[in-house]
Amino acid sequence: MTQPPSVGVPACYRHPSRETYVRCNRCDRPICPDCMREASVGHQCPECVTEGRRTQPSVRTAFGGTAAGHRGTVTKVLIAINVAVMLIGVLLSGTGALLGRGLFTGSSLVHYVGAVVGPNVVLQSAGGSQTFPGIDNGGWYRLITAMFIHYGLLHLLMNMWGLWILGRQLEAVLGRGRFLALYLLAGLGGNVAAYLFSPDALSAGASTAIFGLFAAYAIIVRRLGGSLAGILPILAINLYITFFFPGISKAGHLGGLVVGAIVAAGLAYAPRGARTRVQVAVLAGVLALLGFLTLLGPSLHA
Repeated sequence: MTQPPSVGVPACYRHPSRETYVRCNRCDRPICPDCMREASVGHQCPECVTEGRRTQPSVRTAFGGTAAGHRGTVTKVLIAINVAVMLIGVLLSGTGALLGRGLFTGSSLVHYVGAVVGPNVVLQSAGGSQTFPGIDNGGWYRLITAMFIHYGLLHLLMNMWGLWILGRQLEAVLGRGRFLALYLLAGLGGNVAAYLFSPDALSAGASTAIFGLFAAYAIIVRRLGGSLAGILPILAINLYITFFFPGISKAGHLGGLVVGAIVAAGLAYAPRGARTRVQVAVLAGVLALLGFLTLLGPSLHA
């Protein structure tokens, strides 16, 4: 049987049968060890902790994001999606999708379904032929899916290395939502450019988004007063590979670079007094422009 507290001895306000001499620093109510929540000074009761979290403004980064971006959650999820899509390709088409016959040559059914291409794609097989709609014929989803599809293991590893290095740092300073918007718009921008300038090529890869991250990293480092000495050589190497290695979408890489730079500038230089409104306007404007350019595609390719 639980004994009542002694006469004159304070009892926990949540557990009246428990004696205690500890009080909440905010409301001064008695609290037992089970109800104590450690505070910067002393202890608080559960209700005061909850109220404090509700009323206290969350910590924001220099560009308006929350501190949750330091965990790199979005970066890790994006990497997981890319790896999962590669595994799906292997399951559908065998290890040829993983290894290929050379640099960036592994392909699978996933590419015919989701890579960037203007006209319809016809896949011939022993069981007959399958036709998949290109972007010219309503397959607009390819502009999104293509940024998660890769040509072989080396292609995947190179892009995921870039995402891991750049993504965590940008996510930490921008916050999760802004970083995700940057990544998706840069990838979308590169894919729209690939569609407009190379509609007959079946192109895919996260590099459209990665090039956008390169541009964003440079802009944000300069906005914070840092040095670009570490990033410029890596960007130069990637641009060299883009222009002098065969089978690489020049339009896709440059499109991602340009869109990433525009989005990053909007996020980094938005005035503090209207920061969120300006940032949202920039993101919406870029998305609308890319949508408009995509709608022009069929007439340009006619």
